[in-house]
Amino acid sequence: MKFIVSSEALLKELQILGGVINSSNTLPILDNFLFHLNGNQLILTASDLETTMSCTLDVESEDNGMIALPAKILLDTLKTFPEQPLTFIKTENNSLEISANNGKYAVAYLNGEDFPRSAQVKDPTQIKINSKVMSAAINATLFASGNDDLRPVMSGVFFQFSSTELTFVATDAHKLVKYTRKDLSAESNAEFIMPKKPLQLLKNTLHGVDDNLFIEYNETNAEFKSGNLSLTCRLVEGKYPNYEAVIPKENPNVMQISRVDFLNSVRRVSIFSNKTTHQVRLKIAGAELQISAEDFDYSNKAEERLDCEYKGDDLQIGFNSRFLIEMLNNLSCDEIKLSMSLPNRAGIITPIGNIDEGEDITMLVMPVMLNE
Repeated sequence: MKFIVSSEALLKELQILGGVINSSNTLPILDNFLFHLNGNQLILTASDLETTMSCTLDVESEDNGMIALPAKILLDTLKTFPEQPLTFIKTENNSLEISANNGKYAVAYLNGEDFPRSAQVKDPTQIKINSKVMSAAINATLFASGNDDLRPVMSGVFFQFSSTELTFVATDAHKLVKYTRKDLSAESNAEFIMPKKPLQLLKNTLHGVDDNLFIEYNETNAEFKSGNLSLTCRLVEGKYPNYEAVIPKENPNVMQISRVDFLNSVRRVSIFSNKTTHQVRLKIAGAELQISAEDFDYSNKAEERLDCEYKGDDLQIGFNSRFLIEMLNNLSCDEIKLSMSLPNRAGIITPIGNIDEGEDITMLVMPVMLNE
């Protein structure tokens, strides 16, 4: 088994796949990349049993074969090479020799046949989405998903496809993001929960890519294919909570404000907030918003005033500043609308302008009790 490949091209693909490999694995072979040579095509694979990612690379070869090579050694070595052709040759004594311009390196390999196969998506439903749309949906929602092992359904992003629109939802019970594309639809209705890790991998690989993404899914697994890349993962089992029920429908108090001014102000004021609650107080009256925070334990406090457009009754409401900052950070619009009803009901943030046609983003943030 022998092949010649560009060091830069190989490193680029292996760095993407490296995100799949866990720092500690139950099976030692999962610390390796699978190299499957099929003539002038090299298929590279990484897996953690739940998620499997593969990509195809053009190489110079006429051989076939399958071996597993240690990920850490390969990545650490390839990072140090300038761009050059590398020759990989399988030797007699169970090692693989890598020949570079100015050196030779031998690395022990494992039998590729022992590498776990990725799950096959049987009887799948198919849908085609533009990579940019998928990337935007993941960026908008992923940060709002939870980390609670006791509630695994909330640790992923809920995909809800229908014949009229595509909806992506994430929540951790404190904040919720619903991202909808009314300009796209699926042939049939479908619902599934994607785990966080494969979505993070997709987010990294789809960034800046403008291509079609093909999704195949059934009740247990989903497969994503784009260009030379494919990712298969096991879906989160369970029923997603009824998120529509927690979004308040009547929100008569509406504030419109510059996103960046609001974000910077909350950032500054929150430095003086209590380190446990991270509470900031919003006091809205007329065309003025007052943002304040106080840490009674250390006698720290801060207050800022901002101009805003406001329709509704005078209102005081408390929020966890970390959630507000996260949400405002994940929007790219110039202005936002904050809609509220009562101090103990959730506030709803929606972007104004600078969003695609057919795109709809709703962010919900739960209030915190104000200490008078």
